[in-house]
Amino acid sequence: MKSEWWRGAIIYQIYPRSFFDANRDGIGDMAGINQKLDYICSLGVDALWISPFFKSPMRDFGYDVADYHTVDPIFGTNQDFVALISSAHRKGLKIIIDMVLAHTSDEHAWFQESRQNQTNAKADWYVWVDPKPDGTPPNNWQAAFGGSAWQWDSRRRQYYLHHYLRSQPNLNWHNQKVVDAMFEEVRFWLETGVDGLRLDAITTLAHDPGLRDNPPRRVDQHDLQPIAWQEWIYTRDQPRTLEVLGQLRSLINQYDDRYLIGEVADVDLITVSAKYTRTGKHLHSCYNFSLMQSTFSASFLKGVIEKTEAVLGAGWTTWAMSNHDNMRVVSRFGQSADLQGNNRALAKVLMAAVLSLRGGACVYQGGRTRLDRG
Repeated sequence: MKSEWWRGAIIYQIYPRSFFDANRDGIGDMAGINQKLDYICSLGVDALWISPFFKSPMRDFGYDVADYHTVDPIFGTNQDFVALISSAHRKGLKIIIDMVLAHTSDEHAWFQESRQNQTNAKADWYVWVDPKPDGTPPNNWQAAFGGSAWQWDSRRRQYYLHHYLRSQPNLNWHNQKVVDAMFEEVRFWLETGVDGLRLDAITTLAHDPGLRDNPPRRVDQHDLQPIAWQEWIYTRDQPRTLEVLGQLRSLINQYDDRYLIGEVADVDLITVSAKYTRTGKHLHSCYNFSLMQSTFSASFLKGVIEKTEAVLGAGWTTWAMSNHDNMRVVSRFGQSADLQGNNRALAKVLMAAVLSLRGGACVYQGGRTRLDRG
């Protein structure tokens, strides 16, 4: 890289559908973001992370991609996005886009071809498995949004893997043709001029090819979903994921000053973040959910910092207290803060905290939380 602009960078996350609506159709859009760049610059941030805007049926608010090359019409056009990049760069802002690598929408052309039969050209581009002799799924893996991680397809007469919605089939990253095709999608946006990629749910990229059952975990079964009753040994953070990230870093390194940041969840957050960043051969940085799913206390924050510093080594963390998947930080931490409802004062304290930690920071603009999924 010509520079390491991302070290210490403040990244402003924008959820485009609820940011600013330039054409007044009720949905935020690329033109709306472009119109607000001067305001964003006034905040002193270094980069924008724009949540998914690709063509999608929006069953998971854009995290179910049907066409990686096309801006969904509800957000504008590809030309609108190119104009946004150009305007942002003139103002000194970097643009980071949300790449969903682990799965696509079931409306993606690749999946539509893959599900036709077991002999087509893309038959093994997704994770297809025969049922057990009694017709049940091949193992005990659970989906994050409830139920089995396996969905029966009556046409192929096989199950396909989905770690999230059944309309989000997992790609088979053990197939080099899939790797090559997805890297072409990445290259498309690098050539368009984006400065970085935020890699969604990156620990779910690859699966255990042996399809072994996850072992049980001790939990309070009255409070948690069945997925929490398992140790996710064979469905998260597989060795193949690190191999693919190494290949992706090699691709990114062909371009000047580009950046990879991974979302790390559903695992030992801090340890995995360190593993993915400390060698300099995989991701530049990770942001994890360590500060996004607990109420605030000084001892809690101290523990997170100490564990991070103990394992991070030469790696890099980008801190975040809010995003589109979690309750707002002021509401969440306010539950344990005695500030007599003074949310503005609490927000300032929390912002000061996250901006004081060693590393970068992601700041969420607000907007909606991705709660309701079809």
